[in-house]
Amino acid sequence: MDPVQTAIFAALIVAFLIFKRLGQISSAKARAMVQAGATLIDVRSPGEFASGHLPAAKNIPVGEIGAHLEMLGAKESPIIVYCASGTRSAMARAILKSKGFREVYNLGAMSRW
Repeated sequence: MDPVQTAIFAALIVAFLIFKRLGQISSAKARAMVQAGATLIDVRSPGEFASGHLPAAKNIPVGEIGAHLEMLGAKESPIIVYCASGTRSAMARAILKSKGFREVYNLGAMSRW
């Protein structure tokens, strides 16, 4: 790989890591928000969800989130998304923000709960 390709590759990795952390929320704040009524969305597959999920979480796979916006309530209501590693939840957050949802937070990996 030449120096230009290396620099581009490095920049893409940095951009991906920044994207993944956008809107990330701490586990303590996520728990408090869910207790106060925030909607908790697991964006993993139904099979992953069936193998274990966080209490009170709804399962809407990231690829289907645009088709199930009615399950999320008012666009002003807080939503917390999570997945296995934080990648799909970052994508789900971006989708929801683009659909006009104002308070969308990314817990990241379910293990951060």
